[in-house]
Amino acid sequence: MGPDYIRPYTGWCTLVRMKAGIASETAALVCMGRAIAHGRTVVDFSDPTAMALLSAEQQAEVEGIRQGPRPKKWRARFRYAHLTGESQMMVARTVAIDADLRSAVVPQVVILGAGLDGRAWRMRELERAVVFEVDHPDSQQQKRQRVAPLTLEAREVHFVPLDFRNGDLAQALEAAGHNPRVPTAWIWEGVVMYLNRDEIETTLSTIEARSAPGSRLIVAYHQPALMLLLLAVIVRRLGEPIRTVLTPSQMRKLLARYGFCTRWDRDLPAIGSELSAEIGHATRLMRHMRIVRADRKDMASIG
Repeated sequence: MGPDYIRPYTGWCTLVRMKAGIASETAALVCMGRAIAHGRTVVDFSDPTAMALLSAEQQAEVEGIRQGPRPKKWRARFRYAHLTGESQMMVARTVAIDADLRSAVVPQVVILGAGLDGRAWRMRELERAVVFEVDHPDSQQQKRQRVAPLTLEAREVHFVPLDFRNGDLAQALEAAGHNPRVPTAWIWEGVVMYLNRDEIETTLSTIEARSAPGSRLIVAYHQPALMLLLLAVIVRRLGEPIRTVLTPSQMRKLLARYGFCTRWDRDLPAIGSELSAEIGHATRLMRHMRIVRADRKDMASIG
């Protein structure tokens, strides 16, 4: 694996590919978390797109959680606890990434593994930006149908179908009209942990080659922690096993190798605690989740 990586937990992380025609289940879970939290937190958080991006069945489950009492049956209680915890996690993660994206003020945004992300339809700060949504074709097919009635806030949105496991990111972005000569904000929010070393480095090599001065990269990743044992069981059952975890030091060195200087790197409980005591408490066991923001080295001494 090399010195800059922690080996995947091979005892229980067997690779299972997403079945053809089935969109990512983890993408649906995080979107459900945002829908549950919409307008119901002690911090200023809203995602009016989240409910529209879900299936009718998922919408009904979200409504049940938002309106109904805690269920009594243990399976339903576990699901309830998981999704309400997901909602607090998504508040912290989304608010942190949104804040950094707002401050970027760049003409291009690339969302890698976009899933059911609604930023292009809810962030007015993107009104002058072209957004490129890169995702698995199966996930993207469903999303394109569901965003049809939504109002686009970004200047443009380009859908870039790609399987990260075997596709050519550079070629796909070039075909979609991405311009490597102007600054880009890259959001890599929910993909890194599901890729192996070669796939991560191949993507970073493309990001480096297509990042003009003024570009920035925001990455959500996992560090080693006991809570990963439970999380790994859940996502493996969804067919999306965790394959790579990194320490902050390893992540910093990795990004530096591909031309990016780390500006900040925090775990989710620290981010949550800055937002409110309630969210800090709700995310206190999620130390395995981290977000890092890095800038092109050319810009490391600016701002």
